[in-house]
Amino acid sequence: MERKKLRHFGDDLAAAVERTGSPALVGLDPRWEQLPSSLTSGVGDDWTTRARAYEKFCREIIDVVAPLIPAVKPQAAFFEELGPAGMVALANAIRYAREKGLLVILDGKRNDIGSTAEAYARGFLGRDGQSAWEADALTISPYLGADGLEPFIDVASSRGAGLFVLVKTSNPGSHMLQDQELATGTVYRRVAEYVEQQSQLTCGERGYGIVGAVVGATYPRQLAELRTAMPQTWLLVPGFGSQGGTAEDVAPAFDYRGLGAIVNSSRGIIFAYNRPEYRQRFGEPRWQEAVEAATREMIAQLRAETLAGKLTRK
Repeated sequence: MERKKLRHFGDDLAAAVERTGSPALVGLDPRWEQLPSSLTSGVGDDWTTRARAYEKFCREIIDVVAPLIPAVKPQAAFFEELGPAGMVALANAIRYAREKGLLVILDGKRNDIGSTAEAYARGFLGRDGQSAWEADALTISPYLGADGLEPFIDVASSRGAGLFVLVKTSNPGSHMLQDQELATGTVYRRVAEYVEQQSQLTCGERGYGIVGAVVGATYPRQLAELRTAMPQTWLLVPGFGSQGGTAEDVAPAFDYRGLGAIVNSSRGIIFAYNRPEYRQRFGEPRWQEAVEAATREMIAQLRAETLAGKLTRK
């Protein structure tokens, strides 16, 4: 009997980026106060109602972006805030994204040690019945050390899933810890060294491992530095758009093929109907059209200003 080939997240992500011709990643970060009124008016306001609106909102975003991008990134916190109903909405959004052919990177920023870390990993990572949540990848924090990362890496390796470790994050306060100098360099460089080692150990056919790094678009100098330091590591680059990062800022994140990085935009895409340039064109009633226009604009900017322009949609 022929053995089924194990999935490899690094290769799967490369294939999805090449298939769509785009490194754009859309974050699913629903906020009740910013949802279109068509989803909130006259429906009440309790945890269950909000959760249903979040699920509908995410499904309608997925309908628009699925043909255009390789993956979505649900932010678990906005669903967890709503309790059990929110978690059901998150599970349904993940399932729907998968049905539409998208990879799902769950932004949970989990971390612990030993059996607890392993339980997080077993619960979140792995498709086709391997886990309860069936995410393709999960964001994790490195600040409990190697014994807080190894259980995640072991589970991800055994299930063909992926991880994105927080290395140099996009928030202004990241310097408090991440930029602190050690005898061998900064904290973020020490974390980057570990991540690259794990990427090399799990390297797939496309030259990248399953352990990626989160590196913010708001720090373009460090982004360029870390691309050089981590040649076999996928970079998840937040901070594009609403946080001030531009296509020019993220250009150093890509390799010569236009691979190696996925660039996230959340608010600038999903609430695009509130942006002045789209408010006049579409208004709130046509908010999905604003989502599509903003997504296409982001893709065009990345193709024009970065090596992602080498990608050809398949």
